[in-house]
Amino acid sequence: MGRLNGKTAIVTGSGRNIGRAIAELFASEGANVIVNGHTNRANVDEVVEGIRSRGGNATGFMADVSKPDELLAMIDAGEAEFGAIDIAVSNVGRRLRMKFEDISIGAWQDILNTNLNSAFYMAHFLVPRMRARNWGRIIHISGYDGFTGHFSERAANVTAKAGMHGLTKAIAREAGIHNITCNTVVPGAIQTVRDEKEYAHVNVERVLDMLAIKNFGQPRDIAEACLYLAADSGQFITGQAIHVNGGEYMF
Repeated sequence: MGRLNGKTAIVTGSGRNIGRAIAELFASEGANVIVNGHTNRANVDEVVEGIRSRGGNATGFMADVSKPDELLAMIDAGEAEFGAIDIAVSNVGRRLRMKFEDISIGAWQDILNTNLNSAFYMAHFLVPRMRARNWGRIIHISGYDGFTGHFSERAANVTAKAGMHGLTKAIAREAGIHNITCNTVVPGAIQTVRDEKEYAHVNVERVLDMLAIKNFGQPRDIAEACLYLAADSGQFITGQAIHVNGGEYMF
């Protein structure tokens, strides 16, 4: 306990599922947490109230992180309440399922802006502040289709998630001299609340058969990987992709 005492973390898309698990675990380890949502205030409030009820520190902020001005406003508000942000987790993602030839220019730009550009915006605003303190942790939540390309009809998401790890490596190379690490955590088959029509093409039994560990992962599994990177345990790890996929794919 207390591995993140004195640190402040911002976790985008933390009103439910993986983001929520990360926010709750970080808070349980002593971090002040900025919980973010975009459309559902009730979810954000529930996470914040739950953290506070367990003795942790959290604040909620509604922001569309694909819009730089809204993201910057959230960062400034979080720092006004808790002080400097030490840990940034970019977790927001949309998984549009659409045949490549049916993707409009607008839909393509929207997915890349939400899934990839938002991670750039976060780092753009926070790396200079982390550099001034000579410490920081940046974590990008990608997806294994960005590495395997095994899902069809997800060209925009596959592109964004692959690009996210490229961004990770670029930041890691330039920021390491300032004691700032940047890594990617790559979820595999994780049980989450989601829009099932976007996953109608997934054969659940086939996925289970491919897993070396014969059960689906949980959001907490991703959160534990993030904690490992965010705490002192991750001080010599940067530019890496940590795959949390039960052995479905091995890299």
